[in-house]
Amino acid sequence: MSIVTRFPPSPTGFMHVGNARTALFNWLYAKNKGGKFLIRIEDTDRERYSDEAVQIILDSLAWLELDYDNEPESQFANKQRHIDVAHELLAAGKAYKCYCTPEELQQMRDEAKAEGRAVAYDRHWRDKEDSDAPEGVDPVIRIKAPLDGHTIVHDEVQGDVKVDNKQLDDMIILRSDGTPTYMLAVVVDDHDMNVSHVIRGDDHLNNTFRQNMIYDAMGWDKPVYAHTPLIHGPDGAKFSKRHGAVGIGEFKKLGYLPEAMRNYLLKLGWAHGDEEIIPTERAIELFDLNGINKAAAKFDYAKLENLNAHYINAADDARLVELLKPFLSVELNELTEARLKAGMASIKERAKTLVQLAEESLIYISDNIEYSEKAQKQLTPDSKVIMVTMIEAFLAMSDFTHDKIEEACRAIATDKAEGKLGKIMMPLRAALTGTDKSPALFEAAEVLGVEETVKRIQAAVDFIEKDA
Repeated sequence: MSIVTRFPPSPTGFMHVGNARTALFNWLYAKNKGGKFLIRIEDTDRERYSDEAVQIILDSLAWLELDYDNEPESQFANKQRHIDVAHELLAAGKAYKCYCTPEELQQMRDEAKAEGRAVAYDRHWRDKEDSDAPEGVDPVIRIKAPLDGHTIVHDEVQGDVKVDNKQLDDMIILRSDGTPTYMLAVVVDDHDMNVSHVIRGDDHLNNTFRQNMIYDAMGWDKPVYAHTPLIHGPDGAKFSKRHGAVGIGEFKKLGYLPEAMRNYLLKLGWAHGDEEIIPTERAIELFDLNGINKAAAKFDYAKLENLNAHYINAADDARLVELLKPFLSVELNELTEARLKAGMASIKERAKTLVQLAEESLIYISDNIEYSEKAQKQLTPDSKVIMVTMIEAFLAMSDFTHDKIEEACRAIATDKAEGKLGKIMMPLRAALTGTDKSPALFEAAEVLGVEETVKRIQAAVDFIEKDA
């Protein structure tokens, strides 16, 4: 069997986390089996359709680095093919015209509710002749559902799911205005695209029984189904805006790496032993449908942050500099970019997101240091003496490396601070960063270079004198 999976989003808004996981699972399965991963834009709802929403979907896929094997198809563009299939079913006696008015259908629903019966169309027109049709009423076309027995859907995640055919209605496949319904369009498109596996959320499981009626009526082979559990928030409720970011574009803006997002989405409802860190190549090698859990998964921001921290720490320094640029408050020049690249190894160890990494980067890219309240507490007349001594020592150094900087600071501590290195480090940190936090300080000074380091210490001395 040639493996073909598909991701068919509706272009009506942002790309939800659940959609992204569905896309990932389909992508991984196709990659694992050497098959194809296809994109279809289900854009038949023209009132809600927008080109911008389509672009958001494609941009989200691009950010997640999920490549596909076709030019994204438009379901709306296939409208005539859907209509032709509806009429083919009609001609074969597998479907029929229904002339019930909206008022008649509402009356059926009201009577069913009053009698405690399931609310469904009563098949009034199923066995009538066209000669009985009322004038001036445009009919819908309904498929003929089986009237007795039961239907079983074998699902790779849920197992065998059985439904009594009495629960299946003669659903509409073509509306009275001649437009096809979603149920018809999705089946025809999947068949025409040679989709072998339908991997989607288990909220579509009920649709599968109804869609299979079309497969059976047309004599088409049905795909293999795998219905994945939904994603819940930490509180167990359906994952939504009130739990935080839900759109993939939001996670990009919050500073998550695509490889971290892929790893997290993979683990959100799929498992392989106790492995938590699963790089993409490893995921492609391992992924199969039998690893998907039946139970709903809970979104955990702390776990995502920890994964993101891992991937930031493992990322190439030059790539991180490029990724950081949209998050920085100042534009890099040749000098500050070189400093940032040189200092990246130490600052990336402390960051969980690119937003945090941008904050850590300020030591290397800021022209003007503003002293926080905590930093100002370190800038005292006593620390001025220490910093003046540091300037003299640093300017006299021929080899401005972190080892030599530490050696000089220890000597100053012995001479000026009773051997307490902390009394040297704290004002130096305040001078270089304007805060009470920094990456490894001696390494940071080395990256800044003697000229910039001395410049910042002198600025701190001037601040003390001005404040005196």
